[in-house]
Amino acid sequence: PPAGPSKKKSRKHQRFMERRALLEQKGLLSSRRRLDSQTPVVGLEARSTLPKAGGTMALGCGKVPKPKQVTSPSLSPSASPDSIARHHSVLLSQGDGSSKGVRTSSPLVRMSSPLLRPGKYVAIDCEMVGTGPQGRLSELARCSVVSYEGDVIYDKYVQPELPIVDYRTRWSGITKQHMKSAIPFKVAQAEILKILKDKIVVGHAIHNDFQALKYFHPKDRTRDTSRIPVLNQRAGLPVRASVSLKSLARHLLHKKIQVGCKGHSSVEDAQTAMELYRLVEVQWETELARSLPPRPPSPVTDPTTCTSQYMDDRYWPTDLMASSL
Repeated sequence: PPAGPSKKKSRKHQRFMERRALLEQKGLLSSRRRLDSQTPVVGLEARSTLPKAGGTMALGCGKVPKPKQVTSPSLSPSASPDSIARHHSVLLSQGDGSSKGVRTSSPLVRMSSPLLRPGKYVAIDCEMVGTGPQGRLSELARCSVVSYEGDVIYDKYVQPELPIVDYRTRWSGITKQHMKSAIPFKVAQAEILKILKDKIVVGHAIHNDFQALKYFHPKDRTRDTSRIPVLNQRAGLPVRASVSLKSLARHLLHKKIQVGCKGHSSVEDAQTAMELYRLVEVQWETELARSLPPRPPSPVTDPTTCTSQYMDDRYWPTDLMASSL
């Protein structure tokens, strides 16, 4: 018989065993069964020569493809951010349960961090001024958006649609001088919403920011640090209490924000919210994945859906059927 199929199967099995050995070395897979004597074993010497992620390894049989990321077959590269977060949570739930954040997390967290797609996560904070009767209406005057790592993506002053009655400088930090370089609200709104599209957005009391933007973000893609009991618990505060960003930063991050009389910095507040999120990211996403209802299968990707049924007569318009008789 031709040796082609058996040879192909042997190479596939060999690649599988090499990947298995690599995962066992990194502690991502428990070695419950010993490898057969015929299976190439990756010894200590070979393991010591393994390069870091992104390289290839040679084990006497030539170069092999790069190790694939630890993903389930159901996760495609074009998966939506919320499904990525849900899948990421499942991976993290198999780890050591650490909630010290990405920087000090287990090898599993570091291994699966590319799945998290940090570029899909942003934090936002807005500063408002008073307009309308007696300045009671809050309108956007500054908006800052930072990345997963805390880098500033967007930070601009915004001219409200109504005349400013109260600058609220003590809290907003906005002055008349800032409005000279401000852009119109509609322009800022379009720029900001373009950034937030398809992102998972982090913020503190973030509903106020969305209200100022006159925008509604999907709930399953919103992470509000004022509504997560685990933060209060770690800070030693009442679980159901509404704790300010300033207080959480002091207790958990050991830093002082919103000090002085010059008002808040929306960049600093957005960065702080992202730091708090990353502090409890593993536990938060795990609990969120358990609470979110499963998404219904897409009719396009559902293998049980057959488009041929729509050619049946019962789906044709009545007038079309009458004209064809």
